[in-house]
Amino acid sequence: SRQPAKTLWYDRPRYVYLEFCVEDSTDVKVVIEDQRLVFSCKNADGVEFYNEINLYARVNSKDSREKRSDRSITCFMRKWNEKVAWPRITKENIKPAWLSVDFDNWRDWEGDEEVERAMVEEYAEV
Repeated sequence: SRQPAKTLWYDRPRYVYLEFCVEDSTDVKVVIEDQRLVFSCKNADGVEFYNEINLYARVNSKDSREKRSDRSITCFMRKWNEKVAWPRITKENIKPAWLSVDFDNWRDWEGDEEVERAMVEEYAEV
């Protein structure tokens, strides 16, 4: 039996970020397509997680990546149309119970591009 992972997301001028909150994940698979993201993994107890998101807008799948940590798997996807805010992450105007906005990382965009660039470079080095 599989279940969706608790997921946080936030929006930036150039990227959209998704964090799948699964501790001690194994068998992590992330497929990023132009309009869709599919995530799956297992946790230490062998529980299977699976999330499929039809994205609000198009992303550049070639310039998108993920980073795994002990606590979660973070995906960042390059927006096709930069500097266009996403009011939500899903194409459908419904909010799944497992999906929340990451308010800790949700900020105004003023002067945010330098911060974002630094974050992306930091991820890229991993």
